Amino acid sequence: MMAAPPLSYCAEQVRTFDSDRFLSWLFAAPAEREALMAVGAFNLEIARIREQVQQPLLGHMRLRWWADVLDATYAGSPPPHPVAAALAEAVARFAISRDCLNRLLAGRAADLDDAVPHSLPALIDYAEATSGSLARAGLQILAVSDEQTKAAAREVAIAWALLGLVRAIPFHARTRRSYLPADLSREAGLDVARLFDRRTPEALRALRAVVERLTGVAADHLVRARGRRRSVANAALPVLLPGRLADLYIDRLQRAGFDPFDSQVQAKAPWRMLRLSAAHLRRRY
Repeated sequence: MMAAPPLSYCAEQVRTFDSDRFLSWLFAAPAEREALMAVGAFNLEIARIREQVQQPLLGHMRLRWWADVLDATYAGSPPPHPVAAALAEAVARFAISRDCLNRLLAGRAADLDDAVPHSLPALIDYAEATSGSLARAGLQILAVSDEQTKAAAREVAIAWALLGLVRAIPFHARTRRSYLPADLSREAGLDVARLFDRRTPEALRALRAVVERLTGVAADHLVRARGRRRSVANAALPVLLPGRLADLYIDRLQRAGFDPFDSQVQAKAPWRMLRLSAAHLRRRY
């Protein structure tokens, strides 16, 4: 049996740090797959800035560097950086719009401010700017431009981002960050600062109420995405397939009583590739 070819730098980054998307993107044709990995690696580069700097100013300087990289990329002269080079090739081959990548940069800039989203709509705007922009770039790579498919991809992307933020609550808590909307926290009686300092039973009960609400919102977005299924282009499936894995994480949250600190919520879902393969064959997401 011949060994599988080695992964590109970008694909290895996505496999390591965003494995659910990596598995979903494997269903794209080779050229499109590499372009998806390039955009995914770009997303990772800017998403990890917040964890790599101690001062917001330094983070904004790094984001500015990546904005300059985009300038150079669209001018046809990217710097000698593996992600920049791969992104430039993807942009040249698939005409990825600058607007998608600009919106992604703007969304990641919000990570540096450590400001809690003031409302659920504000959090959804953040999800659309980050996960939604990545999905839009993916559709451009897959040459899908109809409005029904774009709307479905937006719904899946928002659901995926919300679930990702819920599952990342323990990680964010270690650095005293919160993406929980202030309005939902007030309604549930959740004092986020107290949650950071000591997870009292009262704080955990309030947290579960907020997590349950956000999980329900994510599920609603998936329902709306699937309501468009008959009009969605099959070519878009690599971008839409994370919806199938979202169901697994929703189920885990429900079984854990919406406690994001439960170990089963943090574990990777088993049989992911089998589930995705079945969904791809059935044209489901």
